[in-house]
Amino acid sequence: MLTPTQLSQLIEQEITQLDLKGKPDNLYQPMRYIVSLGGKRTRPQLVVLGCELFTDNVQPALPAAMAVECFHNFTLLHDDIMDIAPLRRGNPTVHEKWNTNIAILSGDALFVKAIQLLMQVPNTTLIQCLTVFNATALHVCEGQQLDMNFETQATVSIPQYINMIRLKTAVLLGASLKIGAYIGGAVEEDAEALYKFGEYLGIAFQLQDDILDVYGNPETFGKQVGGDILANKKTYLLLKSLQVAHKYQLEVLQQWTQTIDYNPTEKIKAITEIYDYLNVRKLAEAEMEMYYTKALQCLATIPVSQERKHSLQQLAAQLMLRTQ
Repeated sequence: MLTPTQLSQLIEQEITQLDLKGKPDNLYQPMRYIVSLGGKRTRPQLVVLGCELFTDNVQPALPAAMAVECFHNFTLLHDDIMDIAPLRRGNPTVHEKWNTNIAILSGDALFVKAIQLLMQVPNTTLIQCLTVFNATALHVCEGQQLDMNFETQATVSIPQYINMIRLKTAVLLGASLKIGAYIGGAVEEDAEALYKFGEYLGIAFQLQDDILDVYGNPETFGKQVGGDILANKKTYLLLKSLQVAHKYQLEVLQQWTQTIDYNPTEKIKAITEIYDYLNVRKLAEAEMEMYYTKALQCLATIPVSQERKHSLQQLAAQLMLRTQ
């Protein structure tokens, strides 16, 4: 069984060996750049851990692990364009460093590279892996479109929001695990249980992200605290507040979300005070814990030893214990 350090080293070694070279260089250089910016590499790790849950031989899962990492970076690259984001992990985004057209093409090329890598999985599981990957790729696009729709949609329900983050974020975690499980020889029932584990974990992770955006430590969170408030993002905290607020709080929330000219510090302070008054942080934390518990319950149904589940449980706990 791989230790967390060994797993991380294995993934980074595979990333350094990715073939992202070719001509013209201004197509391939941005691909190398976005992949080199790092990150937690959670998704390729999940492919390997999904495989390792059922077999000691994880080598056949490595091309698939690189496939989901290339796909994930493709989504980040295009998301940055749509969000007009200047920075990614503290560095200039591809469209800022080069231009938007190059960023679009480099993202497209990363998607193709992901397919090429996935084609290297064993023939016995290729159709299963491709089916999961293709369905997931469409789901991620659907989730991104819903997220953009919500920006101008007057009313968004909490179930609609949960479905959006499920599609945009959570399904790729589930797919990474399921692809790894197929390669490891899992039966369909166990592969599906592992998928649900990843999906519920992804929803819990995104809900935690909503909470940390308001209440996180700016020195450790890695993002601007209050960024979702300034962007009028329809997060769980905002939607829950709109659901439980009294007339006065509703008026204040609507005033701040509809005002174009404002002091950012004042806006964050005013809306956070309403969240505090309505206790929506605890409500969001309860929702997050519910999905995390559901994830662990799915993992518990898989008939393998506790020793084999330990690494997945450990990674899940790390994802849910980000410093606040």
